[in-house]
Amino acid sequence: QVLLVESGGGSVQAGGSLTLSCAASGYTYRPIRMAWFRQAPGKEREGVAAAYSVTGNTYYADSMKGRFTISQDNAKSTLYLQMNDLKPEDTAMYSCAAGDGWVGASLRSSDFGYWGQGTQVTVSS
Repeated sequence: QVLLVESGGGSVQAGGSLTLSCAASGYTYRPIRMAWFRQAPGKEREGVAAAYSVTGNTYYADSMKGRFTISQDNAKSTLYLQMNDLKPEDTAMYSCAAGDGWVGASLRSSDFGYWGQGTQVTVSS
């Protein structure tokens, strides 16, 4: 069992920045990859970025490159998402996910077996 707890969401104006955190705990063997997903009202969940703890490799959805940066602190078992120049269309529930095994650059929800409860990000114009 892996417990993922997100924090750092909130309300910001367009152009602002936020950093989300996801703390992982409760595992016997740490998941080798973690990722951020988001889901806006009325839309499907979409992958934002993923990171492998062992290799340090990171992957981004094409639409997320440039403004979002995923990082991790292995000592703290914490994943981060730095979001800059936020836009109203970034408004969504952001969730942290974790998975075992190597799936390359996959950001498919089905490739991640553990999920946090999410943290809301609201960007106003």
